[in-house]
Parts: sequence; C-alpha cells; structure tokens
Amino acid sequence: MNRATLTLLVLLLVCALSLVAAQQRTRKLFISLDRAQIEERKLNQDWLRLEYEQRNLSKSARIRDVARNQLHMVPISPERTLYLKEAR
Repeated sequence: MNRATLTLLVLLLVCALSLVAAQQRTRKLFISLDRAQIEERKLNQDWLRLEYEQRNLSKSARIRDVARNQLHMVPISPERTLYLKEAR
C-alpha cells in the first residue's frame, strides 16, 4: 500500500468514527428531548389541576361556608354595627 492509500484509509476511519459519534449524540439529545417533553406534559397537567383546585377553593360560596362553620363568623347586621365618631 502506498502512502496516499493509507492516508485515505485513516481519513475514512476518522470520518466513520465521527459519524458514529454524531449519531450517538443525536440519539442522546433525542432521548433528552423526549424526557423533557414528558416532564412538560406532567407539569402542564399539574398546573391545570392546581388551577382547578384554586377556582374551587376561591368560590364565594365555599369561602362563606368556611367562614361560618370553621371560623364561626356571622354576617354583619345593622343592630351589631358600631359607629365611631371622631372626638373634637
């Protein structure tokens, strides 16, 4: 084998190895992208669930119920209202 053939053979091997390495990197990046997309879907589902819970917890009927039953609050009435006057 002459020198040019040997050089071309080495160059061909280097190119083939770099192609395999590039394909491996591409596979790893694709797997990482797929995992990130799965995580994104999970986070979106959690976000939607939390928004739903927040809407339910912030309804005025529920707030009124919690105020009456758990905090023992009563609605205001004119009989129980105290008016303060500024002292002069």
